[in-house]
Amino acid sequence: MKQLKLFDLPSSYQVQRPPTLVLSPGELQAWKARVAAYQRQCRAEIQPRQTSLWGTESPLATSPDQLDPFSLPAHSALFWRQSQPWAALESQEQGCLYFVLDREASLLLYVGETRLSARQRWRGAHDCKDYILRYLELHRRYDQPATVVSAFWRQAPTDKRSLRHWERRLILKWRSPFNKECWQWWGQPFGKKAV
Repeated sequence: MKQLKLFDLPSSYQVQRPPTLVLSPGELQAWKARVAAYQRQCRAEIQPRQTSLWGTESPLATSPDQLDPFSLPAHSALFWRQSQPWAALESQEQGCLYFVLDREASLLLYVGETRLSARQRWRGAHDCKDYILRYLELHRRYDQPATVVSAFWRQAPTDKRSLRHWERRLILKWRSPFNKECWQWWGQPFGKKAV
């Protein structure tokens, strides 16, 4: 009896993999529209923050329901590769809540937390970086606009338990589609098996 060699298998023995699914241009727009409609509703429900006597908003949100990620200053989605203005922030070694947004479509794509500086957290492996690349790749393929940015809220609680509580509340409130907790609502079109 002849033994089969590992790399000389006939084609009938090869594993047949199903094709990966890619959203069509219409499906991509419909997906974004569903997420945006839900998040617009969340934004409309944000409790107004207390204003001072001079009419300026207080910079501190006292609960996740008061935090509007869309109102935070935007930074490059590749902030961890840049030296400025992150050099000064890197030395602070402070944790924060961070957000990935598509400003073009007014979408909050991801919510995260870190006790490290944001730059340290994103330098290593992070699944969200892959989701962002797949998201942008699909937009480029269909010649559709996308402006992915990062935003940071550095006034977050400093203890890990509180930080994670805020993160979870914000993920579930906004249903940010790149967070695994929200795949039940939006699917995983930019996950590891997509594109």
